[in-house]
Amino acid sequence: MARRPQELLYLLTRAERLAVRRVQSVLDEFECTVEAWRVLDLLSDGQGHNMTALADHAFLPAPSLTKLMDQLVDQNLVYRRVDPADRRRVLAHLTPRGKQRWQLLAREVRSDWGDLEQLLEEGEELDQLLARLAEALEGRPAADPPRVTTGRAGKAVGRAR
Repeated sequence: MARRPQELLYLLTRAERLAVRRVQSVLDEFECTVEAWRVLDLLSDGQGHNMTALADHAFLPAPSLTKLMDQLVDQNLVYRRVDPADRRRVLAHLTPRGKQRWQLLAREVRSDWGDLEQLLEEGEELDQLLARLAEALEGRPAADPPRVTTGRAGKAVGRAR
């Protein structure tokens, strides 16, 4: 039987809020927000990312991201540089201190989620289903490869306002 949209929305919202609450309880010990953790996480790949990608990954509107980025720069966790490929854009990167902070936070969050390890290992199917659901809600064909960072196409889906 097909699940009613309101039931699915309830389950997704409940799981997301409980997960964020649990992660935030770990991050509170380090005076870090979930949004800052998400920014550090994306930057941990060492690629450098523009503000649009960071805003989408952290589920923040641009003005809130700017304020957060200023705080991360002041804490010497992140630095900004002009994109050499497009001088109109700015790319953010982790500082060495930012990389150490991200590694510490990632280790602590993983440790806290240890009791969920078996469930999370079985989560590949869930990951695929959620990616397909997000793609369908974005109006993208299922054949397109899944994206973690959505760009502006996902502006209305999952965006905290």
